[in-house]
Amino acid sequence: MKNYKHFYSALRVLVLLTCLPLMTLQTALAEPNEASKKSAAITKEEQELISLSKKKWQWMAERNIDTLAALFHDKAVFVHMSRTMTKQQELDVIKSGGIHYKKADIHEVSVNIVGSTAILLNKITLLAEVRGKEVTNPFVVTEVYVKDDSNWKIASLSFTRLVTPENN
Repeated sequence: MKNYKHFYSALRVLVLLTCLPLMTLQTALAEPNEASKKSAAITKEEQELISLSKKKWQWMAERNIDTLAALFHDKAVFVHMSRTMTKQQELDVIKSGGIHYKKADIHEVSVNIVGSTAILLNKITLLAEVRGKEVTNPFVVTEVYVKDDSNWKIASLSFTRLVTPENN
């Protein structure tokens, strides 16, 4: 009887040692990770919005007021750490240098399109000059775009400062 118990115990261990790596390999091959699911699922329209958002950061750094004026919806709102501004106020502060968006390092981007509205979330580190003082802040920037005729326009741009160990 003891010999059978040892035999079956050894057999169970052998089966587990043989099957476990195969089951792990099968699971790894069968289920793509979240990053590959997201990158594979990006539509042409979503990519267009991601590209437009990236260009917007460059236009802001270059203070390209005319291009930004065309991109911003007339009823757009801009939510900053210290105040909320209209389209004209945002354009004026960029033009005057009150806020100079120097560089946005984009770490993560997501986009969701709901009808004629698109919501982009950008996790960025923003280098800016605010009232003459250079500052760097980590933000999640929420960009809400609306389709106006056949063009996407920014209806809202909101900066949410992230609390990290470096800026506590």
